[in-house]
Amino acid sequence: MSHYKAVLFDLDGTLIDTNELIIQTFQTVLDEKFPGKYSRESILPFLGPPLYETFTQVDPTKVDDLIAAYRKWNVENHDSMVQAFPGVVDTVKELHARGIQLAIVSTKRNEMIERALNLMAIREYFSAVIGLDDVKNAKPDPEPVQLALSKLNVAPEVALMVGDNFHDIMAGRAAGVDSVAVAWSIKGLDYLLAFEPKFTLHSMDELLTIVDGEDK
Repeated sequence: MSHYKAVLFDLDGTLIDTNELIIQTFQTVLDEKFPGKYSRESILPFLGPPLYETFTQVDPTKVDDLIAAYRKWNVENHDSMVQAFPGVVDTVKELHARGIQLAIVSTKRNEMIERALNLMAIREYFSAVIGLDDVKNAKPDPEPVQLALSKLNVAPEVALMVGDNFHDIMAGRAAGVDSVAVAWSIKGLDYLLAFEPKFTLHSMDELLTIVDGEDK
């Protein structure tokens, strides 16, 4: 019998490859407002945190304008630039078939989470979707993870938090959930290992082995 009964997933950079969409959105918006100031490398730390947090650091006087510009370009280019990472759709379906409860825990607005899940045709497999609109404190605070656990009605010790950023590992740990780092993180696996995730995935289907308890 599986030790784990639930898997919580981050969305961007974990299940769906939105890296290029996000980088190009930031690049477009920042180049327009601050020409030549931000390189691709300097944008990478912006992947993960909520937009409000990032743009407050960029220019606290222009946060609302920057968020509006970001969302406009991002929505217009979303469907043509987003795709699931290899093995994601099959693994999600298989976990669901095995009776594992699934949730999304993301720092995105709920509207965009739903749009991406529907685009990938996997929305039906998730019993809970926790986005930025549902919480006061985003990851790395444990609040979104705790909310997902309560919606799924599962204890932290039988849940996994899968993500591509330190926010996911830290939020999982703070909520008492074992964390799983994905090797395809744009931040690089070495960076994530510094935060001591319990498991690492080199391909999404390895999650099935972890859930089976073979790596416990």
